[in-house]
Amino acid sequence: MNSAVASDLPRYPASVTVDLVIFTLREDDLHVLLIERGNEPYRGASALPGGYVRPRESLDGAALRELREETGLDGRALHLEQLGAYGDPGRDPRGRVITVAYLALGPDLPVPVAGTDAADAVWVPVRRALGPGFGLAFDHGAILADAVEKARERLEYTTVAVSFCREPFAISDLRRVYEVIWGIALDPSNFRRKVLKTAGFVEPTGERRAAEAGRPAALYRFGGARDLYPPLLRSGEVAGRTREAVPVGGA
Repeated sequence: MNSAVASDLPRYPASVTVDLVIFTLREDDLHVLLIERGNEPYRGASALPGGYVRPRESLDGAALRELREETGLDGRALHLEQLGAYGDPGRDPRGRVITVAYLALGPDLPVPVAGTDAADAVWVPVRRALGPGFGLAFDHGAILADAVEKARERLEYTTVAVSFCREPFAISDLRRVYEVIWGIALDPSNFRRKVLKTAGFVEPTGERRAAEAGRPAALYRFGGARDLYPPLLRSGEVAGRTREAVPVGGA
């Protein structure tokens, strides 16, 4: 072999995978999609869906493919963004594997259908998945904890909360997204005022939803903006009393 070519080859080869943290709101709680691993290592254990990136495949392409193959969900209909890279040498017993984690968000997503190397795919409350004794394969507990905090931060500075709402939605629906993910009860009047004063956050549809009591609720759609200015901070005027927060920490 030509020495010049040989010197360009990686001295310490590594594999690349993608893992997906998929959040939705179900039964008034934040849920994450987990699979039961059908193969070793960690056969039978709960894990985030994901897999190896193919030689001619982009990271985004691999994430969309793995989502479809392991759960039957179409990632093109979700909010999908990179969360970060994880590469501790001992994170995978099969060798040096670097994973790029993705955060995916969607409104009241359907029951997933397991496929390929996943024995099962289920929605699990995040507080349970991060709770004592649950245990996730690989370093997926740490990835999930990072994703929870990332989602909380994104709600402060972007309009990503609307990804959890089916249009049209009421301001109270949007407020509930914040309350569940932040783990605090918000002041309804202050929240409504902040949302309606933020350019591009929501726009009225002109429709109303019948209410069991009181006036029908006005309905809105996403207004097109990506960033919130000023931000909607957890420590700001919309905050109220604390509710049971989703735990953050390794599983």
